[in-house]
This record gives sequence, C-alpha cells and structure tokens, in this order.
Amino acid sequence: MTGPEKVRLSLDPALTRRGAVDGAWWPATYDAGAELPALITAIDQRLNRRVLRVGLHIDTWDNIPHHIAAPGRHVKVGWFRTIDPHVINLIIPGIEHLNLLVIPPDTTAAAAHKALAMATRCRGRTRPGDILATAGQHRPADATTEQELSLSDWDNEGGQTRQPARGDHAS
Repeated sequence: MTGPEKVRLSLDPALTRRGAVDGAWWPATYDAGAELPALITAIDQRLNRRVLRVGLHIDTWDNIPHHIAAPGRHVKVGWFRTIDPHVINLIIPGIEHLNLLVIPPDTTAAAAHKALAMATRCRGRTRPGDILATAGQHRPADATTEQELSLSDWDNEGGQTRQPARGDHAS
C-alpha cells in the first residue's frame, strides 16, 4: 500500500467531462482493500472534496471491501460487471462523477507515464483501452493480429465488421 503522496495519479485540471476518462491511476496491485484508501485520500486532497462512493469492475479487482474508512466517513464500494474493466468511478459532491483510467499494475513505467499523461488530455470518444494500447501497454497473451484487425474493422465500418466481397475467398 502506498500513501496519498505516493499515489500515481493524474487528473484533468479542468475536469471538463468531455472525454471518456477524467484522468488515470496506476495502482501497485489489484488489491482494492490495499489500494483504495490512498486513492480516496489523494482525490480528497487534490480536489478539496470528499469521495463518497467508488465503483469498480468486480472481475478486475481482488479483496474488494464493502466500505473504505476515510477521515470522518466510510466510503461505500460497489462492484459491477457493467463498468469498463479499465475504469474506476468515484462519486464526489459537486462533480457529476469522476472516471479514472486504471493502468494495470504490471505496466512498464514508460507506458504508464504515457497513459497518465494521455488520460488528462483525452477529449471526445477515446476509450480507456485505446489509451492503454496507444501508450504501449502490453496486449493480453491471447490477442492476435486477426483479432486486432477485426476490432479495427469494427470501428472503421461504423460498428460492424467488414464482410468479404462476393469474390473474396479465404485461402
């Protein structure tokens, strides 16, 4: 566990809510019970506001508590399968909500620092997974060029994979 002064965190200074994420966090582990207290304290200090709730993807994290003790309160932790596995959501009064890109703990320092910087300035529809890929985060072992091309076709064809023309034949 790290203290709030050691939390590897970047936030969009304007918090304009124009991008998919408002910043990024690079935890040391996927142990939510160990990592969340320092993140909550760091967010409280940086925004001068109090985190009330945290939402995260249940399959991404280990040791997920129901509550995290914070100064003067307990922060409720919710876990979901519908939230992006690369995102953690924080509910903070005066801010609709804060979405942070979660940079996998095993990411190289160079890729993590690039993702931390990119997440503070992503505008529009940049997806969390795309930030990680652009930053150089390693791909899962089972990712293949064919899968990557299929995903690329999906995006480039308006949400549908490209169908081969009638004359195209697979060899």
